[in-house]
Amino acid sequence: MAWLQKRPQFQNPASLSYQISLNKKSILLVGLGNYPKKYQGTRHNIGFDAIDHLVDRMADFGEWSSKKDLKCELAIGQISDKRVIAMKPTTLMNNSGQAVLAVLAYYKLKPMDILVIHDDLDINFGQIRIRNGGSSAGHNGIKSIIDSLKSEDFKRLRIGIKNTEISKLDAKDFVLQKFNPIEQKSLKALNNEVASLIAEYLSGNSELNNETRSFIF
Repeated sequence: MAWLQKRPQFQNPASLSYQISLNKKSILLVGLGNYPKKYQGTRHNIGFDAIDHLVDRMADFGEWSSKKDLKCELAIGQISDKRVIAMKPTTLMNNSGQAVLAVLAYYKLKPMDILVIHDDLDINFGQIRIRNGGSSAGHNGIKSIIDSLKSEDFKRLRIGIKNTEISKLDAKDFVLQKFNPIEQKSLKALNNEVASLIAEYLSGNSELNNETRSFIF
């Protein structure tokens, strides 16, 4: 599909900025994870991986840039007629809300303009669950966002990471492990499915239907 084409090398940043400025609606995409490099590839960082994949594969996105004052990395782009602000908090997972609140205030957005992409220990690997609002369900990154925003009214795209190995480990140890070899073979399909769901959402009327999808059949 055209929106998943690799970013062309000849893209003119000035032209992109002009296009984005014409958009009527802005959406904040938040990928959750732990920023230090030692956590790369772990289950708890699948939110980072998914949003990296989206930004990398879409033609109408700029490069990631570090914003120390906002405690995150940002990439600005466009999907359909929406201005898309993608962010990865550079705090640890448990303090993600600090960065989300800072970006929300800077761009003058509301909680309802946010879609958070994160791992979920209660959903089987191979499934993605979409929800509008609700509690943290024990996820510390989501809890931090709720506490910082004083609101649960933001959208979530929850990526299942549960498998049979969890019964042998403490939950904290499990989420900080890397995906096993079988799971790693499915990560590209997972990230493609997440990107498709986000594109569907942003190409529509900004409404997100509660549902669960499987990307492994």
